[in-house]
Amino acid sequence: MYTPPFTISAEAINKIAEISGLIERYAIRLEQKDALHLRKVNRIRTIHSSLAIEGNKLTEGEVRDIINGKNIVAPVKEIQEVKNAIKTYEMYPYLDAFKEEDLLKTHAQMMEAIIDYPGRYRHSGVGLFSEQGLVHMAPPADRVPYLMGDLFAWLRQSKDHLLIRSCVFHYEFEFIHPFADGNGRMGRLWQSLILGKLHPLFEHLPVENMVFSNQQAYYDAITASTQAADSGVFIDFMLSEILETLKNHQGEELNDVHDKVHDKVHDKVHDKYPDVSDSAWKVLDYLAENTCASAIMAAEALGMSERMVRKHIATLKSAGFLSRMGSNKNGKWVVGLA
Repeated sequence: MYTPPFTISAEAINKIAEISGLIERYAIRLEQKDALHLRKVNRIRTIHSSLAIEGNKLTEGEVRDIINGKNIVAPVKEIQEVKNAIKTYEMYPYLDAFKEEDLLKTHAQMMEAIIDYPGRYRHSGVGLFSEQGLVHMAPPADRVPYLMGDLFAWLRQSKDHLLIRSCVFHYEFEFIHPFADGNGRMGRLWQSLILGKLHPLFEHLPVENMVFSNQQAYYDAITASTQAADSGVFIDFMLSEILETLKNHQGEELNDVHDKVHDKVHDKVHDKYPDVSDSAWKVLDYLAENTCASAIMAAEALGMSERMVRKHIATLKSAGFLSRMGSNKNGKWVVGLA
């Protein structure tokens, strides 16, 4: 059996143990009464993140509008990409990550009406370029079916931990670059599918979201692994991303989060702002639990308008109990509990 070249570091082993311990805690979060909102918000964010990485300029709000059946004014291709992604993620529960034919079927849906011959491996050579020039020349097109066949055979038969297999598959997929277009979004989706065999929560904690906030490091890890002819660097990077994401979304029940925030800051905020509404508390609680969330995501999850959420955020920031660490795009919310 063909085995891709990879090294499992001591760091990777430690991260696997820590990730395994956090998985069930996050799963509890999905069983809460807001699980439907959480899934919907994550789906919007997933589609937006996956396409934004590939250059799609639509905002989260525009993606949400398309999902909700509303018409928007935007380039036809970008709208088509979102519609394709919606249909693709609807296929998620019915896909088998170990079947090559499911990969081809998924690509056909993902790239429908965007490229010629969606769902088929490329028939020409492809190189990846940066500002400095050629970064990677993918294997010849006539080798792609054999390389993908070997990769899927290894995925099915390997006894390595699924976390390791998912990372190795993702890297090897990008190295082979089997399609004329859509390789990035397909590689990230397929790692999520493989992780779904470890635990269903990864349908709602997808790789696309992890990569979106750390794109340059993602590409650097791919490049470093290619230069080393060993995907160990990429494994370490992706395990770090998975671990960090789980830590940021630990499965505390909503009531526990509410009590933690409410007990420590309620009196102080109420004294300073006696007219603060209950909805402001909900915004504070939500941002304490979802530190990377945008105002749009909070609005969707809480059933408020984006304008109202931003108003509450401004009030809470003015009171000194909410701040933003980092940029608007990649930063995090910090709830002050002093």
